[in-house]
Amino acid sequence: MTASSIDTSAKVDPITLTVIWNTVLSIAEELGVTLRNTAFSEAVREGDDFATALFDKDAVMIAQGNYSPGHLGSMPFMAKQVLDYIPAGTLKPGDSIMVNDSFIGAGHFPDVYQIMPVFVETRLVGYVCCSAHQVDMGGAAPGSQKVHGVTEAFQEGLRILPVRFVREGRIDDDIMRIVLGNVRVPDKVRGDLLAQHTANLSAAARLQKMFSDYGIATVESAYATILDRSEATMRETLAKVPAGTYSFEDYMDDYGPNTDPIKMAVDITFDGKGSVEFDFSRSSDAVPAAINSYINYTRAYAVFATKTFCNALEPQTEGSMRPIKLTVREGCFFNPRFPAPSGGRPILQIRIFDTINGAMAKALPERAMGAFSHWSNPNIGGIDDRTGRPFVMYDVSLGGYGGQFGKDGVEGMTPVMNCSNIPVEVHETHNPVRIHRFGFIPDSGGAGQWRGGCGVQKDIELLNSTATLSHLGDRHVFAPYGIFGGKPGALAESILNPQGNGERLHSKETRPIKQGDILSFRLSGAGGYGPPEKRDPKAIAEDLADGFVTEEHARREYGWGGKERG
Repeated sequence: MTASSIDTSAKVDPITLTVIWNTVLSIAEELGVTLRNTAFSEAVREGDDFATALFDKDAVMIAQGNYSPGHLGSMPFMAKQVLDYIPAGTLKPGDSIMVNDSFIGAGHFPDVYQIMPVFVETRLVGYVCCSAHQVDMGGAAPGSQKVHGVTEAFQEGLRILPVRFVREGRIDDDIMRIVLGNVRVPDKVRGDLLAQHTANLSAAARLQKMFSDYGIATVESAYATILDRSEATMRETLAKVPAGTYSFEDYMDDYGPNTDPIKMAVDITFDGKGSVEFDFSRSSDAVPAAINSYINYTRAYAVFATKTFCNALEPQTEGSMRPIKLTVREGCFFNPRFPAPSGGRPILQIRIFDTINGAMAKALPERAMGAFSHWSNPNIGGIDDRTGRPFVMYDVSLGGYGGQFGKDGVEGMTPVMNCSNIPVEVHETHNPVRIHRFGFIPDSGGAGQWRGGCGVQKDIELLNSTATLSHLGDRHVFAPYGIFGGKPGALAESILNPQGNGERLHSKETRPIKQGDILSFRLSGAGGYGPPEKRDPKAIAEDLADGFVTEEHARREYGWGGKERG
């Protein structure tokens, strides 16, 4: 059933519609707050690597919290596929379904979804859902994100097709035992799974009250209006983009040591009437490493990019997604066939957006920006000498935005991912590590009329006797591009023991490390916008004062000299 076919005989006045709309947005946001505040792992509690959504009785997405785009854009398609396995008619009050399949969900096993039906008495009225990145789901290396050497999904850890995790209010202990028996940090995984369930319970209670207060017919009529208006608003904004096809190509470094680059190509067609199509079919084929992008994940960032460029301030609903079409040939890197591995797919999110941004710069030049600084997502794990138990350190180091029309790139942000920095103190408390340095890298931002943001350096010392590093990064070979005359950002680099001779690490390698080793992760800088010679001398002086650039860099890239100083 589509939103248009819902019985709208119960007309909704504007005030009631506004109250219902703000209520569902509030429930979706509060669901995330509850999840964050009850979670056990750093990934969810500090890193905000999760998402939330509300659906109607036909699994049409009505509202989302402001969380991770990769999860958010996958949710509408996840919900419908889950109900293909477990039909709505078989669900009972108190049930909850769990799934982490890469194809159904957000593209890799660590992202676990829980979707809970909501009933008013015995009538199904909708669903609440949350996803969370579990810090480990088993597999070949701590963190379940090993890239090189993983050639099929069966090596990546525990795959969960849709199952009833909760039956009529009772958690299935057998399913929980299977999950916890296959992960390295069962206490954290158990805590996060229960936090997801608790968050869904609180959201379901609020949703039930809303239906009881306003009546099922009124709420469903409001839902139909919300979806249709969201679609109309999106079509109106898309119709303003000049009609045509806009294309761009970029390359990922590779998919492991001694492997070829991965071509990322997109053709974006605006029809001038309110629709857009993204075609990634010219990209490389799927690769024999855990970095492929399953279709829901690719779609998620096409949707995110569309909203960013055309409709950024409107809340996302399934209605706003209707005008966005995705075309990707089967077997492509962006639409692999199972069992293609995909555990390391987090590093694609910024790269997918950068590819789309390069094409959008030709259609909407004043909304585009230089390519983002990339990010670092290493997983470090082993047996903690202090406790004799496994540990997994999940880290995110986030860089800067590219320069854009009228504005320099901002440093230390979380482009595209929407997650948060995990504090140094948290890492050092929960893991046998010491952080020696965490700061910006001068001269790394691409020069331009508006400068790209600086990269970030984080140096991590292992205090444990041994551990395994699963590195997850990129932009060590192909620098973040600048646009309209802006220069590219500096390349990223990863160095083992930089205090000595230093050994360069590959951006996607997995290797053993030992006590005293220092891992220096140095992110690329973001690309600039516009010719550097047009940069305001006052802006250069401010960059020098802030330590974002050195005098030598200013002279070389901007022609900075005595006249400006005087």
